[in-house]
Amino acid sequence: MNNYYHYSFDLWLTLIRSNPFFKRERTKFFFDHFNQQHKSLEETDRIFRRIDLMTNAINEKTGGNLEAEELYLMVISEMNDHRYDFEKIDLQALYGEMESLVMKYLPTVYCSATINVLRTLKARQGCTLSLLSNTAFIKGRTLRRVLQELELDRYLDFQLYSDEKGMSKPNKQFFRMMLDHIASARNGELLAPGHIIHIGDNVKADIQGASAIGIHTLLVNSNNQCISSLLN
Repeated sequence: MNNYYHYSFDLWLTLIRSNPFFKRERTKFFFDHFNQQHKSLEETDRIFRRIDLMTNAINEKTGGNLEAEELYLMVISEMNDHRYDFEKIDLQALYGEMESLVMKYLPTVYCSATINVLRTLKARQGCTLSLLSNTAFIKGRTLRRVLQELELDRYLDFQLYSDEKGMSKPNKQFFRMMLDHIASARNGELLAPGHIIHIGDNVKADIQGASAIGIHTLLVNSNNQCISSLLN
């Protein structure tokens, strides 16, 4: 895999993984503040999971992006059997609470090989690196802060997030937008798709999406393939 001049990475379950304490505290916050129907903690947690899976599937199908605030409203609605007055909710304050929880309970680097791989690739002459990530409950603005705290941002020439661009993988337009950003990062140099590789854990969003416009791919982590194989 030494013929690539640009390496594009997915984020979740590719470079980082969620902190379980964040999800626990998020569930408890909604249990404490939006629980007029007295759902249990366990059911509240299951609702978050159902909404997460459903909205990911919708975004992958439509190629668009449901906003984090919409997802939180869906959770609140389902918790209360779809009988909750949304007018009472300060969405800006709610997301601020969630962002604070993310920063308090930071995601972790996916594995011990992650930083070494990024550092090694970044040091190769003529190589650029970037991030292409779908978002859900956590916005791109927050994830930029997370990557700065984890000191991963230093290896990336640019970061693209679905909520900031209004489109989600596997949308071809999202990958074509990435090609434009690659050219900008490389001072106008246009790379052929065959000289670019996208690395991710999701067959549909990452592998099928990138392959559809001729970008090479590597499936990792969901198939016992480690990111370190990029250095072989």
